[in-house]
Amino acid sequence: MTDIRVHGYENDEKGATETMTTDTVVERVRALAAPIVADLGLEIYDLEMVSGVLRLSIDTPPGQPSGVTLDNIALVSRLVSRELDHNDPMPGRYTLEVSSPGLERPLRTPRHFQREINKVVSVRLHHAIDARRRLQGVLLRADDRGIAMCLDDTGTEMSVSYDDIERARTVFVWGAEKPAGRGEKSSGGTSSDRHTKEVAS
Repeated sequence: MTDIRVHGYENDEKGATETMTTDTVVERVRALAAPIVADLGLEIYDLEMVSGVLRLSIDTPPGQPSGVTLDNIALVSRLVSRELDHNDPMPGRYTLEVSSPGLERPLRTPRHFQREINKVVSVRLHHAIDARRRLQGVLLRADDRGIAMCLDDTGTEMSVSYDDIERARTVFVWGAEKPAGRGEKSSGGTSSDRHTKEVAS
């Protein structure tokens, strides 16, 4: 993926203009947000920047009961927003959007897939393999190179490289996930909290 120019600024010491890429911004934000999220017993599931919007997705760590509450989202949004305003990792105007990954969550990294072993996933390929471009089935394995899944329609095992995957997500199976505990409001991935920073030109 080609980096998008986010902000150019003059570095007086080097006498040159440094360009901040999306990767640079994301890593700076991750370094600031990760300790805050971890202190709340959560973790960063995903973080991306799209058209000036920093999308921070939080979740419970693997092996723990799932269910990020609306209060969790509001608190993370408030604390991370304050940290970003103080450290200013991305000069200019941007919007921070905090949410949970939801019941049918996107799978974009090897770690995402590794969290979902033995769950049903849906995969769309860049190009058809064996005359198939859309796959659905139980995720059997995931490593740094690709995944193996048992296809729903044939019951056969199929291995797929990450390079061949255009996009993927989990498939919610009713009854497979426990609802949020009593007194909790699960976000279900449908709610988010937004904070916008504006800088006068």
